Amino acid sequence: MAAVALADVLMNRSVASWRGLVFVLMLGSCAMLMTSLPALWFPELSPTIWLTLKASLGPLCGALSLIYLGLWLGTAAEDRVVYYCLAWGATVLIGTSVLLAFWALNYEGQSPEDVIKVAAGFSGAAVLLALGVSVRAHVLGDELARWMVVACVFLAGMSLGLYTYTLHPAWFGWQGMALTAFCTVAYFLLATALAVRRNRQHRKLLRLAGLAQGADPATGLPTGSVLLSKVDDAFWRGARMHGQCTVVCLHLHNLYELGESAGHRVDQQILTSITARIRRAVGFRCVVGLYHPRCFVVVISGIKHEELVERTVLRLRMVLSKPLNVVGLDEAFHTFMPRYGMGVVTVHAASADPVAVVDEAERRSWENAGSAPPAAATVF
Repeated sequence: MAAVALADVLMNRSVASWRGLVFVLMLGSCAMLMTSLPALWFPELSPTIWLTLKASLGPLCGALSLIYLGLWLGTAAEDRVVYYCLAWGATVLIGTSVLLAFWALNYEGQSPEDVIKVAAGFSGAAVLLALGVSVRAHVLGDELARWMVVACVFLAGMSLGLYTYTLHPAWFGWQGMALTAFCTVAYFLLATALAVRRNRQHRKLLRLAGLAQGADPATGLPTGSVLLSKVDDAFWRGARMHGQCTVVCLHLHNLYELGESAGHRVDQQILTSITARIRRAVGFRCVVGLYHPRCFVVVISGIKHEELVERTVLRLRMVLSKPLNVVGLDEAFHTFMPRYGMGVVTVHAASADPVAVVDEAERRSWENAGSAPPAAATVF
């Protein structure tokens, strides 16, 4: 489970992914601790340390679970009552964890199981609160919450089995161990899958709403000030390499040509397909952006040989000259033949102004609408 959470962190590098990794590590460590295996691996540690860890980690993981459950459900914006219940519940559990740690460190009685019993009671209360909140979310219409209810049931089975094994190991046969192991693995798998699914939903909604800063919702390409900053970065890299940079603007003149016959949704299909063609033609080292809905921008930086630009422009013209099929509102296929203009501007990277260069390349793309291949212009 830790490997899956770590892979999600490496792929997405988001706060939510880091939260998932911390959650898996914390809860996994607590589960391992309750099995008493670490005590066998490190016999030199005193029983007081193990008692302190067992007593404090359970409620602490319960608090972490409630906090993450509130974030997963979005209760801060949608359900203030549940939000305050989870917030106060997590606060009480954190305080309880600290108090139990002090109690375990200074415990001098003959029954250290009493400390574990108190921790088990508070951990069980956290599981019941999480289960109730998940049921409420499902009743109110959250489609993923039904699976969170199932995950909470597995969590209850895991907690019950681990605390029972810690307090009364003689009661536990291989059947109980197998059931506890099954509940543990099932809970971690389901919770991780639900967290990844919710993160994908948030990213998709963010993209569709156009709230991703400086990104076109249909293609994901940088736009506006974000695009200009990437162009500026490309010029800076070119200046460090003492080379030139070339800006290519591709103006798609007939983007909306099929709108009346095939429906307006074909525009996004065309933009997505053209974006894929451009990226395949130029590779992943060049900056590709959308200056406005009909104007693509490609920046080739650090140029030492002009043949590189010529080959790239030739590949662009080859891939853009091919027709593409789109699906209209009538569910029929329509053929779109791109009609575009290309403007190419080559500059000395050290002294170039991104806005001026892109504007000049866009102007040239208007002038070369479907005509002969444009000649590169050098701006000093």
